[in-house]
Order: sequence, then C-alpha cells, then structure tokens
Amino acid sequence: MSVKSDFQSGLLVMAAVLITSSAAGQIADAPDDSVAGIPVNYTEAEIGDYNLPDPLICRDGQVVDNPEIWSGKRRPEICALFEQVQFGHAPPGPEPIRYQVFDSGTSAFDGKAKRTQVTIYFSKDANEPGMDLLYYIPADAGKPVPVLLYIAFTANSMVVDDPGIRQGFIWNREHKKVPADNGRRFDQLNVPAVLARGFGVATVYYGDIEPDFQEGAALGVRNLLAKPENGSPYAGPWGAIAAWSWGLSRCLDYFERDGDVDAGRVAIMGISRLGKTVLWAGALDPRFALIIPVCSGESGAALSRRNYGETIAHITAPARYHYWFVPGYQEYADKVDLLPVDSHMLLAMLAPRPVLLVTGNTDKWSDPYGEFLAALAAGPVYRLLGKEGLNTDKMPPAGVPVLNDIGFYMHDGGHGLVPSDWDVILDFLVKHLQPEN
Repeated sequence: MSVKSDFQSGLLVMAAVLITSSAAGQIADAPDDSVAGIPVNYTEAEIGDYNLPDPLICRDGQVVDNPEIWSGKRRPEICALFEQVQFGHAPPGPEPIRYQVFDSGTSAFDGKAKRTQVTIYFSKDANEPGMDLLYYIPADAGKPVPVLLYIAFTANSMVVDDPGIRQGFIWNREHKKVPADNGRRFDQLNVPAVLARGFGVATVYYGDIEPDFQEGAALGVRNLLAKPENGSPYAGPWGAIAAWSWGLSRCLDYFERDGDVDAGRVAIMGISRLGKTVLWAGALDPRFALIIPVCSGESGAALSRRNYGETIAHITAPARYHYWFVPGYQEYADKVDLLPVDSHMLLAMLAPRPVLLVTGNTDKWSDPYGEFLAALAAGPVYRLLGKEGLNTDKMPPAGVPVLNDIGFYMHDGGHGLVPSDWDVILDFLVKHLQPEN
C-alpha cells in the first residue's frame, strides 16, 4: 500500500468511526453551552463533515514516500505554515546568554536528590525578564541523567514542596508582579516519584518568560528581543505560546552545559495552554527528546476542524486568548476548513520522537476524542519514519494507556493531571528514554 493510500485509508476509518454511536468511547454527548457568546457543541452527531490536510502530500502535490522528502521538504513546509497562520515566527536564541547559578548540588528530599537553582537571563545586559530554573537529579546518579522539564503556571516555590527553594514572583490578577506565597501549593510536581525512576526533574514558571495577559508582550521576552541590542534579531510577529516555547529551548541551552544532565534525553511537559506550548516547543526544537502535552485541546492536540468543545472562534475571541497566537489566526474562526494545517500535522512534526497525549474523559471542552483522532491521523508520518503510531482506530477507555511512539492516555476525570497519571507518564518515560540504573 502506498503512503498516500495508507493515510487516506486512515481518514476513511476515522469517518466510519465518527458516524457510529460508540465513536467517542467514554465521551458521552452533553447539553450545548455558550462561551464568550459563542455556542459550544457537545454532540457528536452535530459535528458535521470535514477533511484533514494530508501531511504526506506537499503543497505542489508531491507525495512524501520517503524520510528524505519529509525532512527536507514537507516538514519545513508545515512548520512555515504554522508560523504563518497560528503561532508566529520566533527569533533564534541570543548569544551569549547569561546564567547565574545560586544553588548548586544541594542535598534535598532526605538526601535522595541534589538540587540546583539557576537564573537564566535572556540578554547579555538586561536582568528582566529572566527565569528561575529549578531542577533535581538523583543523589546516587553516577553519570548524566535524563530530565523531565515541566513548564508550570506558578513560581517554583509553589510547585515543589521543598523549603530550600528561593521564593519566586508571580503575576497576580491585577497584572502586578508580586512575591509568590510559599504557604499556598499549586500545580505540584511529584518529584520523589520521578527521581525513583532514574530521572531528573525540572520546572520553570511561564510567567518568568512572559506574563499571560494581553498586555504581557510589553513585559516579557517579546519586547526584550524586539530590541536588536539585546542579542537576537526580532523576527515577529509571534504569540505568547511561541514566547513560552522559546523559553523552554533556553532551558535546554543551559542543560547542554551541565554535566549532570543528559541533554539528549530531555522531555517536556505542560498542561492546558502549556500543553500547547510544549507541542510547539517540541515541533520547533528537535533537541527535545519526548513531549507530553496534557489536556492541550483546541489549537494544541485536538483537531480544530471538529466543531466540538472549544473552537478557534472561542479561543481567539477578543475577551479571551487571541494574544497567544499570531495576528490573523482568528480569521479562521468562521472558515476553519480553509486553515492549511491542523493538530495532526503539529503532532506529525514531532516524529520520530515519542509523544504522549494525556487527557480526561470529562474534559469535553478540550475534546479528548479530537486529540485521539489527531494522533491517529499523525500515524502515517511516524510509520514512514520507522516508528509506531497508535496501532488502533478505537479510542481506549479511561484508564487504559497506549504507550507506543504516539501514546494516548485518558484518565477518569477532568482538565489537568490526576495522581494516577504519574504512573503512566513515568512508564512512558522509562520505555522511550530508558534511563540506565
């Protein structure tokens, strides 16, 4: 079977699945809703027909039937389209970049870990914005270890329960930068569980890179890099998601200088809008070895062409999150069929690296079934590169993981991580990054 017919067969399978009552597995229909004055559909039968762009057919019609055409022609085409219509074009990393290590190799977690804290500055002169990177490696590691890098919604001192972490700063609801409250824990990482499996674990606060509100670009890395004297030519326009993704790559720049970290085995993970962020970071930066987007939904891992849950119209509404994206993305709100890309192509750009989609069966807004269908449609690219796709056209029920090169796991619950997700995430990391004990 040719590559082209293989992909088209996959689309036919999806079409057949869509029209059956059991199509969404654990995702039952629900009453319609409205967000930002825009109707929200939660009924599979009301989705309508759609056609996905074929990731294995170039814009000039050439069929991608070998890895060389994919990497040399089609993948760059797809990347350029995402930059043009969705995320924007970020500049390269600045040279030189500055690091201030203020805590190095300190014993933590009852002697099970060594803790390091470093501030990464984004220009050779300016001190703001700059981000605090916190990471731990197993205390008994005798050689460089793989690391799970987590981009968080709050400061490091609120993400990890460790009194030795320097108190950070957060952006509050009034758009002011204030000290983080060490007494309040949020968005916590299970550091001991990760260490026990032979991995290091790291975290950064996305607000250190750029604050998450419409005026945030003036206070973050995009404004800094718009000034040529700060070491990197402005390539704009680019949205907030591209800015946060850019910051993750600067963490990897630092890890490449650290002999305790195996920089060739760094995984990235984020939730919701930060799930979208790690997808785009992984697509742009092939140095990231593995990607875990959690409940990334619309404009992340879920198909935009499905009229289910959040849509482009919702996410780019003036009162919501249009600033995450390149100007003009909202023009596809009422003509999504003209969008030259979709989420299956974003997933395909990660190939041949492993990706694990984590979602929840009650998180209808993020469309778990739309994420599954995108993973299914990315499968032909993975197979072209000698890797495994989902190897099933039926979405597994909640609690049953698929841990292939394209992985999928749906917990019984809603938006975000639940405690049981950690076992699946760590199994996926061990299977694909294989830390040596």
